[in-house]
Amino acid sequence: MNRLNKTFERISENKEKAFVPYIMAGDGGLDSLMERIVYLESCGATAVEIGIPFSDPVADGPTIQAAGLRALENGTTLKAVLQTILNVRPIVSIPIIVMTYMNPIYAYGISSFIEDASKAGVDGCIIPDLPIEEEDLLISHFDVADIELIRLVTLTSSNERINEIASRSRGFLYAVTVTGITGARANFHQDVENYLKNIQEISSIPVLAGFGISTPEQVKKFSQYCDGVVVGSRIVDLFHHNQRKEIEDLIKSIKTIKV
Repeated sequence: MNRLNKTFERISENKEKAFVPYIMAGDGGLDSLMERIVYLESCGATAVEIGIPFSDPVADGPTIQAAGLRALENGTTLKAVLQTILNVRPIVSIPIIVMTYMNPIYAYGISSFIEDASKAGVDGCIIPDLPIEEEDLLISHFDVADIELIRLVTLTSSNERINEIASRSRGFLYAVTVTGITGARANFHQDVENYLKNIQEISSIPVLAGFGISTPEQVKKFSQYCDGVVVGSRIVDLFHHNQRKEIEDLIKSIKTIKV
């Protein structure tokens, strides 16, 4: 059982909800990545999701795309990110999840990427453009390395599809709460609560809601229907503008939820 599964087992026993912030590696300079991981752990983050900058992201909205471009302009590479995670791992205990696309993994080399990610202390990986039909390319490598492949379901996924994805999933199941790309939103689909409840009933592992969640009120609302949230664009924007008090308030908002 890796750190990710141990962490979710612990928060379930303690009747808590999970808060996973997303940050773009290299935004603000790669030197800032280590400090931000340490900072987010100190704020009470359950785990941290680290985005790898890529020139052609299919799931990222304007805020994260802009952060990725800034990171690429700073010379950020996948290899350098994994080295930074390796350096920070001795001083942080929370799970670290890498979010990337297949192209950077192919360019790196599948076996080399997973081997280096394992050595660095990565606990999970999210690959939005990898359908379950193509997972055989990587899954055996992830299993050997004890890295969980975090899978996503969406509002347009059928119950049959959700069942299939959930049955293969470990770590947690990522429930996308919008029909589109990432980015803060004021309004969500009217059936999103029923959608989350349905996934919660189907899945035997924790379900986290993500995409569009950006306020303490939304954190509290969505966490009523699942096991916690992932917050990306808002965290990226707050770091970019050095508004750390707001980051702390977002993470603290999850602590007020009673299970």
